[in-house]
Amino acid sequence: MPVPLSILDLAPVAAGESATAAIAASVALARTAEEHGYQRVWYAEHHNMPSIMSSATSVLISHVGAQTSRIRLGAGGIMLPNHAPLTIAEQFGTLAAMYPGRIDLGLGRAPGSDQNTMYALRRDPRSADSFPQDVQELQGYLTGNTRVAGVNAYPGKGSDVPLYLLGSSLFGAQLAAALGLPYAFASHFAPQALHQAVAVYRREFRPSEQLAEPYVIAGVNVLAADSDEDARRQLELTRRLRARALFGRGRNLTDAETDELLQSGAAQHVDQMLTYSAVGTPGDVRTYLEGFREEADADELITAHQSPNTEGRLRSVELLAKAWINA
Repeated sequence: MPVPLSILDLAPVAAGESATAAIAASVALARTAEEHGYQRVWYAEHHNMPSIMSSATSVLISHVGAQTSRIRLGAGGIMLPNHAPLTIAEQFGTLAAMYPGRIDLGLGRAPGSDQNTMYALRRDPRSADSFPQDVQELQGYLTGNTRVAGVNAYPGKGSDVPLYLLGSSLFGAQLAAALGLPYAFASHFAPQALHQAVAVYRREFRPSEQLAEPYVIAGVNVLAADSDEDARRQLELTRRLRARALFGRGRNLTDAETDELLQSGAAQHVDQMLTYSAVGTPGDVRTYLEGFREEADADELITAHQSPNTEGRLRSVELLAKAWINA
């Protein structure tokens, strides 16, 4: 039986589109995922990025939760160094009270922003150094075993919201193994250390109250379409959008300028980020994902649907479900 499929959503906003439209698209995506049997939808915390509308992650989860009924929702992830653990425990404790049995909390160590944005967030550049301790403090609030005398999360205490550690390096793999937590690897944009990190995690895993056996979620890009030609066309549009977002320095580049940017070296970086990408018809995408799941030694795949527009993302979600979940 195929492993579970999930979705990572950044609430992307297209050029000329409003934040309202992007958030409505995220609701439509989650409802489509729920209808077709996906395991969960996670939302990523990024800041100061005009193409991403998931910065207020817990607020977005709350909004989507009100318009879905069964699918798990969570953060993929909260960048914990940006926040006090108590604040996150209260936010996700609130979500768990609103949507019992449906909330996940993925945690990352990266800032999800640049240095100026870190300053605007009032983030101490050294705060990532205490990430392991902050994870344990947060876990204490959620399990009702506080590590700070006399301080509890209300709501949140005893909610046992499941934690997941996110990473793209050996650090996250080793920490997830030491704490006995599920591990999600960001191979959908940072593929280099995938094999080594998963191997280290499985080898060093120690059982915990939350998890008896290691559990790996691997990120992978997906662009499923009704024809291979359409899928490849959408992929080229996605490459252009990625190049503009990463190297356009906020400028509204033309297609010709973007192509010049790609030819000057941006393509190598963009294509490396897209190393693990299932692109094509549903059958082709399924075949690719079967091979990727084995290569990644994954217990679950979290898919980032890369169509440049809402209609394409919804169609990709639907086609993949028919090929993988409902085949």
